[in-house]
Amino acid sequence: MTTESAPWWKSAVVYQVYPRSFADSDGDGIGDLRGIRSHLDHLRDLGIDALWISPFYRSPQDDNGYDISDYRDVDPMFGTLGDLDELIAAADERGIRIVLDLVVNHTSDEHAWFEASRARRGGKDDWYIWRDARDGHEPGTPGAEPNNWRSFFGGPAWEWDAGRGQYYLHLFSRKQPDLNWENPDVRAAVHDMMSWWLDRGIGGFRMDVINLISKVPGLPDGEVGEDGLGNGAPFAMGGPRLEEFLVEMHDRVFAGRDEVYLTVGEMPGATPEQGSRFTDLASGPLSMVFQFEHVDLDHVGGKWRHQPVRAIDLKRSFGRWQEALAEHGWNSLYFENHDQPRVVSRWGDDGEHWRASATAFATVLHLMRGTPYVYQGEEIGMTSYPFASRADLRDIESLNHFDAAVARGEDPNAVLAAIRHIGRDNARTPMQWDASPHAGFTEGEPWIPVNPNHTWLNVAAQADDPGSVLAYYRRLIALRHSDPVVVDGTFRMLLPEHPDVFAYAREGDGGRVVVIANLSGERYEVDVPEVDGSGLVLANVSVDGRTDRRLDLGPWEARVYRAGR
Repeated sequence: MTTESAPWWKSAVVYQVYPRSFADSDGDGIGDLRGIRSHLDHLRDLGIDALWISPFYRSPQDDNGYDISDYRDVDPMFGTLGDLDELIAAADERGIRIVLDLVVNHTSDEHAWFEASRARRGGKDDWYIWRDARDGHEPGTPGAEPNNWRSFFGGPAWEWDAGRGQYYLHLFSRKQPDLNWENPDVRAAVHDMMSWWLDRGIGGFRMDVINLISKVPGLPDGEVGEDGLGNGAPFAMGGPRLEEFLVEMHDRVFAGRDEVYLTVGEMPGATPEQGSRFTDLASGPLSMVFQFEHVDLDHVGGKWRHQPVRAIDLKRSFGRWQEALAEHGWNSLYFENHDQPRVVSRWGDDGEHWRASATAFATVLHLMRGTPYVYQGEEIGMTSYPFASRADLRDIESLNHFDAAVARGEDPNAVLAAIRHIGRDNARTPMQWDASPHAGFTEGEPWIPVNPNHTWLNVAAQADDPGSVLAYYRRLIALRHSDPVVVDGTFRMLLPEHPDVFAYAREGDGGRVVVIANLSGERYEVDVPEVDGSGLVLANVSVDGRTDRRLDLGPWEARVYRAGR
């Protein structure tokens, strides 16, 4: 459904900013829009094409802005609509499009829509998902909820509203009631709001948990887990009307506009087949989807149970999606975002081989077929935070999990260790601009602690260093922009059964690009015939210029070869 055969986002690199933690312009310890604007030159020099900004809308901040109380205004902690207009204009001057977070599976319970719905006024009675208590149960008591679903943030997914005399569904926080997308008036209100933002000059939307908007009719009970609650995900993800709702959204909001917009749908649980269908350039309603298959590989029976991830598992996961979307569809490529910990700490080596592992992961990600995403600080190799106690945490998901797990008798130290590994706060510590006391993020007291390694790991220390992680990202992004094979070439996995070496070839009319990365601390010799006759165009460690199909790869070593032009 895209209006151009080669939309701009195919060759683009997108950078995500979590505004609360990027840059604070007024000293209150919270990042803001003016702070983002002050660092646009850093993003321009990095080479990014679009800037995705996590929610800055009016919000009670129960879930750090993903609980929106007014879709058409900026929360005062982040600035004003005027500040946003200035940011859009300043980014446009630098060739950068602004992409907004679209959070429409749910609103805040302080949104005017919900207040009207709970009061049964203004024709909004069924704008949210309201249900009576179970038959034979006293409303508002344990077990009286309409079904047994658990919230993704812990506890029942239903909240009793005494004033209305019914329960409302909240798949996330109790302050994030789910909208009823079965109601056409709800959909029309969302479409109108989206059009309002497009008219204001934004370049598209990242659509938060968009595959939850259609639920299975009847909302049946889910399979019961250890906590006695049911897993509602099979009935809430990818429901029967999802594709219909997305096609309608495309037709009502984007069709007929001259601009080509980026639309990326976050879809936990999405399959490669769904990804191909939803992002087919000729007929799909989205530009791309965020799938979770690869970032769920280290979860065992739930987010908080960790298992090591092998490079071969990553290869197989990415390979499935590359193959499935080869002819129809388009991949998003990411390791980090505001919900994921730092990849160099999660799967790499943030000690002895910090720089090499950070750049090795970047190499394999950015040169696959799809659009790469850089999360703030990823371009300098920021690491996860050494959380020492519950007091260091800010994320509602982590706090709820800690309290519930300890209440069940689990060892608090073990619970904290799991949060330290996978918790969302790892991605939300302040951007590390320099070695000053608060990393150049703020002159006040930051809302969440700054990583103590900011004294050496920061933008200022890397900006003029040709051997830095930042310099490597600049070269990697420039290669994507300059080489059409990286954008349009086919993808073929090499060494598919090697346990630690991630290698692939991109091939097209312009020649061949071969990417090889050792994602381990071991040394390997590998035979790669595809590099014969090639020239080395990028490497994350010093390598001589000799081309040989037999490669000796050191720990976390990555190389990129080019043949033909």
